[in-house]
Amino acid sequence: MTTAARHDIRFGSWEALGADAKTIRFEVFVAEQKVPAEIELDDMDAVCLHAVAYDAAGVPIGTGRLLPDGHIGRMAVRKSARGSGIGGALLAALMAQARARGDRQVVLSAQTQAAPFYQRFGFAIDGEEFYEAGIAHIQMQLTFA
Repeated sequence: MTTAARHDIRFGSWEALGADAKTIRFEVFVAEQKVPAEIELDDMDAVCLHAVAYDAAGVPIGTGRLLPDGHIGRMAVRKSARGSGIGGALLAALMAQARARGDRQVVLSAQTQAAPFYQRFGFAIDGEEFYEAGIAHIQMQLTFA
């Protein structure tokens, strides 16, 4: 468990953290961004390392996942917690987990409007913009030194 500011980040399997991760992902992606519910969950959840951030009261407020191939995905922070550093803490924690397990690089598909956030962590745009679930995305990557 990693502690940063006023929150805790817990890592685990979908079995351990899936209920909390799903709640956040459905609130952000399905309810706010209108991603179809049937494509929000996928078979990869079962094989990913999941991260969920909890506030001081133990309420889940952010999530992300690390796939076996080094992709970081499904990064989501509840509206009430945005701007508090939770997203950055989750991203840094997932990057640290990837590095610790020996990954040489991490990649992600960022919503285009979020690309500057990822660039602040050293990610570079890799490719052309594309659409997923009707939302503009851009592939990004970071190679560990």
